[in-house]
Formats: sequence, structure tokens, C-alpha cells
Amino acid sequence: EKVARKKAIVEATKYAIEIPFKVMETAYQSMEVNKAMVEIGNPNSVTDAGVGALCARTAVMGAFMNVKINCKDLDDSEYVDDILKRGAEIQLKAQELEQEITKITESKI
Repeated sequence: EKVARKKAIVEATKYAIEIPFKVMETAYQSMEVNKAMVEIGNPNSVTDAGVGALCARTAVMGAFMNVKINCKDLDDSEYVDDILKRGAEIQLKAQELEQEITKITESKI
């Protein structure tokens, strides 16, 4: 019974990590759409797309905080190291893309 309980806790913890990780991925993908909107979209909505990118970057960072806090209680170091590495990469790419989108947005105002 203890083994089954421990296994269930590990699975639930991994699920609690994977949900915000998927939020990170989805939010980052939305930033790519925001970039296209800023570059080739309606000039009158360029700031809307720019603000959307800011919000999406915030979603990436907030979701990564949730990933990290849920990882701290998991003993599977290989899984934790992998998800934290991938999360850090997404967060860095989101920050870089946000800066790029902001520059483009500012140039069109």
C-alpha cells in the first residue's frame, strides 16, 4: 500500500509539473504569433500585439515558477533536471523574443 501511495504521489507531482510546463510552451508559441502580427498585421493593432507578447512572456515566467516549486519535492532528479533545463530554455527564448517584439512595436508607433 505504501508503494502504491508513493507512486501515486510521484505521478500527481509530475502532472502538477507538466501542466504549467505546457502553459509555458503554449504561451511561447503565442509570442511567435504576436511577432507575426507586429510585423505584417494591421498597423492600427501593432500595440495590441506588442502588449500580447508582454503578457505571454509573463505567462511563461509565471508558469516556470510553478514548475520549479513543484519540482522541489520530486526525488526523480533526472526528470527534474530535464524539465528545469527545458523550462529555462523556453524562458530565455521568451525573454529574447519579447525584446525583439518590443523593438519592432516601438519602431512602428
